[in-house]
Amino acid sequence: MFQKVLLAVDGSDHSAKVVPVAADIAKKSNGEVLVFQAREYAIARGGSWELETESDANSLVERIKKDLAAAGVNARSRTDRTPEGRAAKAILDVAESEDSDAIVMGSRGRSDLAGLLLGSVTHKVIQLSHCTVVVAR
Repeated sequence: MFQKVLLAVDGSDHSAKVVPVAADIAKKSNGEVLVFQAREYAIARGGSWELETESDANSLVERIKKDLAAAGVNARSRTDRTPEGRAAKAILDVAESEDSDAIVMGSRGRSDLAGLLLGSVTHKVIQLSHCTVVVAR
């Protein structure tokens, strides 16, 4: 049923809880998981700066990919650089370009304050997704 699962992570406790959910979904349908992180950067008059290093983002998705592989799940990993506040769009764009059947993500990310001000990434993904979205609390 879900052959291509996009697992959106950000390094938060909530995103760590969704890894077993994505593994379970993929195992039941003999599918593949794409572990994805939208690596945000801030833009200001003086230029732009990274909110997270590329190395840290790659390390996170690679670690999760290895955990999934150890659980017997076929997994790939990917990080994309995106402007701050555009993580939901990045997740949706990757889900569409990868022809994902489902997106799996946590109910909250690293910044609850930003979620209150900008609207939760999870909420945006739920509202705009072309495919099933599974949210783990």
